[in-house]
Amino acid sequence: MKILITGGTGFIGSQLALRCQQDGHRVCVLGREDANPTEIGNQKFLADNGVEILLGSVVDRDRMFSVTESVDIVFHLAAAQHEMNISDDIFRQVNVEGTRNILDASVSAGVKRFVHGSTIGVYDKDSVDAVDESTLLRPDNIYGVTKLEGEEVVASYFENIPSVIVRISETYGPGDRRLLKLFRMIQKGRFFMIGGGKNIHQLIYIDDLVQGLLMASIETEAIGEVLLLAGTERLTSNEMAQSIADAIDVRGPSLRVPVWPFLTLAIILETLLRPLGIQPPLHRRRMDFFTKSFQISTDKAEAVLDFYAETNFLRGAKQTAKWYSENGLL
Repeated sequence: MKILITGGTGFIGSQLALRCQQDGHRVCVLGREDANPTEIGNQKFLADNGVEILLGSVVDRDRMFSVTESVDIVFHLAAAQHEMNISDDIFRQVNVEGTRNILDASVSAGVKRFVHGSTIGVYDKDSVDAVDESTLLRPDNIYGVTKLEGEEVVASYFENIPSVIVRISETYGPGDRRLLKLFRMIQKGRFFMIGGGKNIHQLIYIDDLVQGLLMASIETEAIGEVLLLAGTERLTSNEMAQSIADAIDVRGPSLRVPVWPFLTLAIILETLLRPLGIQPPLHRRRMDFFTKSFQISTDKAEAVLDFYAETNFLRGAKQTAKWYSENGLL
């Protein structure tokens, strides 16, 4: 089949593209023209492995109609996500209107399956019980708000194109740069826990996530559904940090400091720098690692897709550390 992956030069998209290529499909990835160095490196890596690289933005409606020609499956992963130096309008243009653009183009092209990558960020960060697909949605930042609005756009097209909405948990593994700083600080003995470290993470290893996305693209019962993909382990921040220390064979972190000074500083920096178009070195979403808790039920994904995450965090952390070391990053 011919597969298009928007946001395909990012971490998840590039790993998904490589797997699809290895499975014998014709793969095209859509990446940004103003790509950062990591995305440029991913572009070269994918091109060297036979993946077609297309440049453009989902905001460019005409471009979406050209890139979807003769495509069978679309994985829509492109999003404004980590940028804290852009306006709310840009988040909405990319995450909402961009989603509408690629959907309209996919309908016109006769795409057979549209898999929309969403986020657990659509949930209330203070949820006590395990969240599932029916849990009340209450995002607390512009990324989560616009990703939820994007979901609503996809749902409105359910009668026009076979679609699946997948809410993705924290993802890590070889190719990820988001956790690189955490690995480095723990390795050098410079990491300290902000707060009690008892908040819960339920991460998913990249290979498990890719498998879940592929299953969502072919399972008939998934059409018109919202599905949560996450790992099986529920780790506190303390346990996560210790597992990383164990994976790289160093002593685990022991120093901890209160949350409030850092949260206050994050709010100040975000308030002052974001209007100037400057990425704050510390902001509230970065503090989520130390403050947000997510316990996730994957019962529906298990029932609909027969999906089970196979990789525990320690094993995944060892594979991630190995990739960092092999690429001179750790």
